[in-house]
Amino acid sequence: LNVDWKVIKGDSDFFNVTKSFHNALQNGVGNITEDYFKIYDKWQEANLSEVPMDYDIMFIHDPQPAGLVRFKKGNSKWIWRCHIDISNPYQPVWNFLKKYISQYDSAIISVPSFGRDDLEIPQFIIPPSIDPLSIKNRPIPDTTILRILHKFDLSEEKPLVTQVSRFDYAKDPLGVIQAYKMAKRHVDIQLLYVGSPATDDPEGEKVYNEVVKASQGDKDIHLLLLPPYSDLEINAFQRASTVVMQKSIKEGFGLTVSEAMWKKKPVIGGNTGGIPLQVINGITGFLVNSPQGASHYIIYLIRNKKVREEIGRRAKEHVRRNFLITRELRDYLMTISYVANKFSE
Repeated sequence: LNVDWKVIKGDSDFFNVTKSFHNALQNGVGNITEDYFKIYDKWQEANLSEVPMDYDIMFIHDPQPAGLVRFKKGNSKWIWRCHIDISNPYQPVWNFLKKYISQYDSAIISVPSFGRDDLEIPQFIIPPSIDPLSIKNRPIPDTTILRILHKFDLSEEKPLVTQVSRFDYAKDPLGVIQAYKMAKRHVDIQLLYVGSPATDDPEGEKVYNEVVKASQGDKDIHLLLLPPYSDLEINAFQRASTVVMQKSIKEGFGLTVSEAMWKKKPVIGGNTGGIPLQVINGITGFLVNSPQGASHYIIYLIRNKKVREEIGRRAKEHVRRNFLITRELRDYLMTISYVANKFSE
């Protein structure tokens, strides 16, 4: 297989539109005008020079470039890979995108509940996966972990609760801080929230500023904005953590959950999207619906080392069986085979 990865381009108007589409699809509400659809279509055409159309198989990821399918050429097969929750979308946005998605040969979703009855194309359920040999997930020496903790002024003695996420309302960073503050009344802990600036997310700076304001006055809250692909640092933070959180209120899948579980860490996750596929409540972690619930399990896990270790052991085995890249590769090859054979009959 000769495989390439292409990235589309856009300006601030396009990023505002696609972020609005993203929120509207996941949250079921929106404030979208006709101009948004015109801007979206304009940038699909503008990206023709960025994305060659002469591949045998095209995987198009998420809504942002979904409209490229209208420029499909020849006998190539197009597969739309959707990473977000489209189970209850804002209907005007979904209706607009559906006219493009319906032109694909098949679609891939991460969780059964994301499936759409109003799409006539085949839909495959393929959860994402992690690469256990990548810099983010491979074992690293304790000296490397300590060096990175010291670099960012984190204590190696005090239990560390970590969430790795964008500064996005869907990841509920304010709820994470609230849960930490409630738990802090009972256990002496430190909180690390690690994000990365995203040029295509105009809300990110606003959310970050709100989180900074909510954190003021607490020296044990550490907010980090790291450059993209700070994989060694993320690896070290997850391995140093006592508890890892992914307290999303909306989530496509949440691979940071599998990353932490692979490192034998107990994860407290929001009961949404693909997180329940990874976190089996009480077995490989805990699912929560509120900051109060998250706080309860933080305290419980900090105080019970044997429980942490047993959950961590089961968590890693669950990832090994279900969420490694070898399984996803097999699923992708089966999808390619199906699409290619179906349309060559």
